[in-house]
Amino acid sequence: MTDESRSFEHAEFFPNNRINSVELARALERVMAERGSRPRRFKFFRAQMQTIITRACVEVDVEPLPSRRCQTLVKWLAERVETVYKTHPGYDSSAPPLMAFEPTAPKRLPDALRGESWAFVALPLVGVREEMEQVKRGKVFGATLDIDENLPDDTLIPGIAVYTSRAAALAGWTKGLELACISSDVQTSSIVLETGVNDSWSYAFFRKTKELTQEAKEWEQVKRACDGLHFLAIQTDEEAETTDGFWILQDSAPSEY
Repeated sequence: MTDESRSFEHAEFFPNNRINSVELARALERVMAERGSRPRRFKFFRAQMQTIITRACVEVDVEPLPSRRCQTLVKWLAERVETVYKTHPGYDSSAPPLMAFEPTAPKRLPDALRGESWAFVALPLVGVREEMEQVKRGKVFGATLDIDENLPDDTLIPGIAVYTSRAAALAGWTKGLELACISSDVQTSSIVLETGVNDSWSYAFFRKTKELTQEAKEWEQVKRACDGLHFLAIQTDEEAETTDGFWILQDSAPSEY
């Protein structure tokens, strides 16, 4: 357990016969009592334990939020793999990874979340940072992630831009989703949006032409070149100088832990 700034950290081992919602709820209640504070929600990424974690959160009256946007926790776990887990006598290097996301088959996107048109786009990192600042100031809907400070400002970051006359409303509806990442599927000529820890949606479609298929492949290549970093932008049209919604996303390969 930790918070976004890692101002506190709590780690605890559970034997196999105590991995259940009752024991987890007791541990959560104890930690919150020791800290003297109760968060509004708990964010977690383990789809395999979603039922147990959700029940425990409900038991302690804290909102559960399945999410792949647990950036601080993931970084801390990566450190613990090297400094704690690999030195533990019970460590099993052949155990399946905890971060192996397996999204469900894409579902139909609700009409309220659909724009009128869209495009593959890209922005230099300096432009992405400017948009992120608007999100942090509460000027537009969206969410950000920490980006490597050593990444050059001219690094090209790929994105999907959605255009609609009801951009503000669409951005507000989209804010209700816990966005994970976007990918282009050339087999189905579609754009797939992943949310939560294992939900996915058919976000948009493109014509199965040689040119558009190549554009989709190149978009994915650019995304991989910047470690899966990409964005979703919602605005009124292609000429709009401002966005109504902007989300930083990351489609990284599953970690080894």
